Amino acid sequence: MAEAMAMVRAELGEDAVILGSRRVAGEMEVTAALEPADPILIPPVPSAAIRPAATVAAERAARLAVLQRHNMPPSMAEELADGVLAERLGAMLNFAEMPLSPRKPLLLAGPPGAGKTVSCAKLATRAVMAGMAPLVITTDGARAGAVEQLAAYTRLLGLTLAVAPGPGTLAKAMAHRQPGQPVLIDTAGCDPFDSAQATEVHALARAVEAEMVLVLPAGLDVCESAELAQAFTALGARHLLPTRLDLARRLGGVLAAAAGGLAFTAAGVGPGAADGLAEMSPEWLAACLEGRRESVQ
Repeated sequence: MAEAMAMVRAELGEDAVILGSRRVAGEMEVTAALEPADPILIPPVPSAAIRPAATVAAERAARLAVLQRHNMPPSMAEELADGVLAERLGAMLNFAEMPLSPRKPLLLAGPPGAGKTVSCAKLATRAVMAGMAPLVITTDGARAGAVEQLAAYTRLLGLTLAVAPGPGTLAKAMAHRQPGQPVLIDTAGCDPFDSAQATEVHALARAVEAEMVLVLPAGLDVCESAELAQAFTALGARHLLPTRLDLARRLGGVLAAAAGGLAFTAAGVGPGAADGLAEMSPEWLAACLEGRRESVQ
């Protein structure tokens, strides 16, 4: 050992200390090190950060049960059950502002009864309240009362309403647009799985190079919502405006529709023209999923 100590000090210096020794194959193995010049301080772990694994597992199971109640795809529920829900939603789904601007017309498309006309009126009202006076166009000339319903809103708002049932007349209606004026286009209900109807809505959007927003009601079957979203995405939709979030208690269909890449914008949360739209964000959607219904009023 004396010989080992001499070798250690010759190699590491006089401050070296022996940490341990053992015999290996008839020889002596010595483990040595230098003491640090200053003490090493290890801060205590905050008690709040020490959470038993059983507690973490129980919290995850509770959140998973809440998410499963919304009938969302199982794989999506499993992924959202970990971590902070708003952060997980922000990482999994897309969120964007409503693309209503003077640059491109905004065309609302969706299945029959989705709430396109009311959503168009709400967007027009919001634009007027923000100091803009959009040109409102409807291509729904066949449905009984469709023009009258939208005209009732535009008269109150002091806006021009143009009726353009086809791509050609829609392009001509754009001639009434003032410089820098945003344009809102309401369309008839479309079955995207019917080739004739799908071709028609696609032609309307192309005629004026419009930004297509899918209007889709909450509460639909998850698979139906996902397939509708995929079909309208193929027609050019890039944004999603879900409606009836004040009534629906199962939001799995809404999430499944957005999971294909459509960006959440606003959401229909009530009948009011002035307050019937809510801006969507990961935090807002997390509140809806967790049952804090006051967040959507």
